[in-house]
Formats: sequence, structure tokens, C-alpha cells
Amino acid sequence: MKASRRTVRLELTEPLRISRSTMSARDAVWLSIEHEGLTGHGEAVTSVYYSLDAETLGRLFGAVGTDLARFGDPESALEALREDELTGDGTPPAVIAAVEAALLDLVGKRAGSPVHRLLGAPEAPVTATARTIGITSLAHAAAQARCLAASGFHVIKVKAGAPDPEDDVERVRVIRDAAPRVRLLLDPNGAWTTAQAEALLPRFADLGVEAVEQPVAPGDPEALGALAERSPLPVIADEDAVSLEDVRRLAGRVHGVNIKLAKCGGVHTALRITELIDGSGTELMLGCLTASSLGLAPAVHLADRARWADLDGHLLLAHDPWTGIGGEDGYVRASGLPGLGVEPREVSREDVA
Repeated sequence: MKASRRTVRLELTEPLRISRSTMSARDAVWLSIEHEGLTGHGEAVTSVYYSLDAETLGRLFGAVGTDLARFGDPESALEALREDELTGDGTPPAVIAAVEAALLDLVGKRAGSPVHRLLGAPEAPVTATARTIGITSLAHAAAQARCLAASGFHVIKVKAGAPDPEDDVERVRVIRDAAPRVRLLLDPNGAWTTAQAEALLPRFADLGVEAVEQPVAPGDPEALGALAERSPLPVIADEDAVSLEDVRRLAGRVHGVNIKLAKCGGVHTALRITELIDGSGTELMLGCLTASSLGLAPAVHLADRARWADLDGHLLLAHDPWTGIGGEDGYVRASGLPGLGVEPREVSREDVA
């Protein structure tokens, strides 16, 4: 097997402001694994929060490419990855997830089967996805909400955590007025104190918000669980739910966990988390980082297992270098094509590593 990598700049249509930062672009690093005339692809994106830059991702992908030479086929390499025998100790989950995606893509193409079928789902998942509205002006938030509702979106996720919490309340209010029939999710990205959350959550419940992600700062899962017990809204852990062990501590304590493949380590770990929370009263949310359709595709193949899907990262881009999962009408769809089912568009700006 032969591996190669490429770094591409992903520009957003407009800056996305959340409580801790504003992002207008990020780099994506693609891993391609070729074997016997077929190629599988995976993607990892840079993240300040997870301390991942393009140089680090490229270096780690290069090491994986060297290690792949030990295996005679992608099926055995995929099994070794899942047994922690391919990547070294301390390899970031985002790298493991991208390597797994490339191998799944290749294995699926060799078998003539889409990834969801490899994972035991006979039908291609078609799932309503949330669409994110960042911390922005009231007029812009209302205009975005009207446009999204008209385009077919049934779920809108509103970022919160402005310096003045009243701004968050008003933003949700104008979005609710502009799109009265959509389901609303709220995400402060850990910006509130427990006292603020306890004061604010009843007001958001009155505005029809369905659930709230990570209302308080990560690092104290006991406090998050205690807040969830008193909350008038379902509480979904995000930054506090990174690993399998994190979820084990939270299962039954919170109403949901937001699993991003890039933070947990890929499809296999996500499936283990799904099994772990089954019957606990904690439900699955599938989330994402801002990435291309290639980066989103593995999660889309799992989307039928989630109560909430927030798989809109590719929809925030000015130019998505890949195509194949849809989403512009509010629904993401796993392709019936072999592998991940995504195909490249023409890339206008790239750096070949």
C-alpha cells in the first residue's frame, strides 16, 4: 500500500463566531491510501482547540504511511488500527479517525460496498442535519433563519456565549420568530457559569429550545451531570465527552453526548460509545468540525444511530472540494457508491506535501 497526503485551505463563506473564537478558514490535510489500483481517502482538519496544525498532521500521516508498508492489504491494516497496532501511543484521535476513514473507503471500494453496509446498516442513512448560526447580529441571525427554513432545514443550532447573555436570549428570540417551525438547539461551548446556566436555561426552554450543548466549562463532569438533573432542557455533553472513558462517566448523568469522530478517534470508537450508552438514558448526537464532504462522510454513514445530527461543517464552506453527501436542503445522505461515496471537485488552491 502507498500513502500520500495533501494540504488544502478551506475558506468559510463568512466568519463563524462562537464563545471562545472566530474562524474564517482552516486547513484540511488529506490522506490517500492506494492499493491495487484503488484509492481510499480520509481528512483531518487543523484545530487550535485540539492543538493540531497542518505540519503536525502531515508529519503524523507520513509516519502512518511508513507503517502501512507492514500490511499486505487494507483489511488487515484496518483491523490493526482498531487493535491499536498501527498508530503509535499518543496519536491524536483526529489522525486515527482520518486513517480509519481512508482505510474504510478503500475496503469498501474493494468490496463494492458502501461504508454503511460494512457497518451493518442495509439502507443508506438519510438524516436531517442541524445548521449552525453563529454569534452574530440580530438582523443577520433572523435573515439566516428565514433562509434556512425556506431551504428545508428543520433544525437550527444557535451558538451562544456572548459577553452579555441577554444578547443570546434575543438572538434565539428573533430566530424563533423568523423560523417558528424549526427545532432549535443551543450551544454556548462552555461559556456559562453554573449560576448563569441555571438562570438562563428556563428562559431558553420558554423560547422552545429543544436541548443545550455543554452549557458550562468542561473539566467538571460531576457539575455538568448535576446541572443536567435540574435543567428544564436536555443537556448534551460535548467538550466533556471526548473519549470512551469520558462517556462512561457521563452515561446516565446527561441527556446526550455529542460525538465527533475527530475527537473520539473514528467510526469504531463511535460505535463502541453507541453501545455503551444504549439503555442508559443518554442519547447520541453526531457532530463535526468545519470540514469538507470528505471529512463529514464517515459520520453520515453512522447518522441513523443518532437522535441529533449536527453534520453541517461542509455547508459552511465557500467552496467544498468534495461532493457526495448533500445537505443543502437540510438532509445529509450516505451514498450508495462503494466506500465513503464522495468524489473530488476541482481544487483551486492546494499545497502538495
